[in-house]
Amino acid sequence: MEEKLPFENREEVVIVKKKAVTSPDYGSEPDKRSVEQLINYGVVNINKPAGPTSHQISAYVKNILGIDKAGHSGTLDPNVTGVLPVALAKGTRVVQALLNAGKEYVCLMRLHQDVEEKKIIEAFKKFTGSIKQLPPVKSAVKRQVRRRNIYYINIIEILHHEEIKKKEILFRIGCEAGTYIRKICHDLGQELEVGAHMQQLIRTKAGPFKDNDWVSLQDLKDAYVFWKDENNETEIRKCIKPFERAVDHLPKIWVLDNAVDTLCHGASLSVPGVSKFNEFSQGQSVAIMTLKSELIGLGEAKMGSLKLLNEERGIVVTKTKIFMDRGIYTKK
Repeated sequence: MEEKLPFENREEVVIVKKKAVTSPDYGSEPDKRSVEQLINYGVVNINKPAGPTSHQISAYVKNILGIDKAGHSGTLDPNVTGVLPVALAKGTRVVQALLNAGKEYVCLMRLHQDVEEKKIIEAFKKFTGSIKQLPPVKSAVKRQVRRRNIYYINIIEILHHEEIKKKEILFRIGCEAGTYIRKICHDLGQELEVGAHMQQLIRTKAGPFKDNDWVSLQDLKDAYVFWKDENNETEIRKCIKPFERAVDHLPKIWVLDNAVDTLCHGASLSVPGVSKFNEFSQGQSVAIMTLKSELIGLGEAKMGSLKLLNEERGIVVTKTKIFMDRGIYTKK
């Protein structure tokens, strides 16, 4: 049975507050955008190879597609491989939506001495739930003890090396953003009183992006050349997804057509502009969408979904960051 991150277990309930239809005169459904529009407002789920930094991968993507900007979500160490979403051009800022999203990794850890399998299994049980973690000496955050949630940690296989009398443990871990897996390995070694270190690490999930649809840099380059030279869009559409994919893990609020452009000009989202919504709590991050499911922006819910259902006025979302261009939903 596949383990799931918290948002993957959320039931997608859509509550309708005001029935409405969207006009074909404005915007377009994300999947119907042209390739040029996708390159301008898209995201690529790169399978990062070992060696380059995450910043270098973003630069490679930018050069392949001939764009001015590209940004990655969540830094991976140079030797770590796997899922690295890279947002493109005008959609670059959408990576903000992924920074706090849950992550999943498959890790190979080596114990420094042999240990009974029973003790290994018992030690792993202690690393589920809320744990205390001191970031490594070389880290991008202030080095102080903090709590991180481990949603699941499962041993895939225990490998015994007879020639060196040591064990390697292959395990899968789903965790809160900002969890250091290298430190998990170290702390497991301390728990077992034999020491341990991380041998290899692959990220298999970053929010809604998974290892089942990642693409290599070479895949992206081939797809781009195929599109440019042969005018064939098939492969590049497999590589570049609408940047709305980056908010698949967030609860959503869909707004009326006539509210879209006012939001793009800096107005706050108020109750009369809402058509339908998912369940969410006050203070939770939410995505504001058009009725064509285009991303307008991100913000923090000022009221919960239950209150929104029963209120007729008031501000729904604060601290809004808008991604949609002005004028797309202006009357022609």
